[in-house]
Amino acid sequence: MIVLNVNGAVREVAADPETPLLYVLRNDLKLKGARYGCGLGQCGACTVIVDGKAVQSCDVPVSAVAGRTVTTIEGIGTAAEPHPLQRAFVREQAAQCGYCVSGIIMTAKALLDANPSPSETQIREALAGNLCRCGTHTRILRAIRAAVGVAK
Repeated sequence: MIVLNVNGAVREVAADPETPLLYVLRNDLKLKGARYGCGLGQCGACTVIVDGKAVQSCDVPVSAVAGRTVTTIEGIGTAAEPHPLQRAFVREQAAQCGYCVSGIIMTAKALLDANPSPSETQIREALAGNLCRCGTHTRILRAIRAAVGVAK
């Protein structure tokens, strides 16, 4: 058994220690926000926050996060009380298909938690590992800039 702290809840999973965290989140814990994109840690669709840092969960064995704090998109807001970043993304219509948005929001949250007033360059650098094929990049950047100063 591997003990995980996911979204503030301690969970035990019976998984091979080398199983990617993404698979445990989606298949064992039924948290579907992190998405499978490339499986190589290069597209950012599976991004979650581990101990305050954005990480690609497809590229991290579940054993590497045992005893650490894991936050997924499900852990930052609800439909009734969305996180300020989620509200900004809706307001700015920053998602088209939505496949990549969870990973982008989690990357932006980790950035804003570490630096509540990032520059445009810092936002762009933080998002360099997140790919969006829909072309909503300007709306994504606008949403993150709108959330600056209000993100928790």
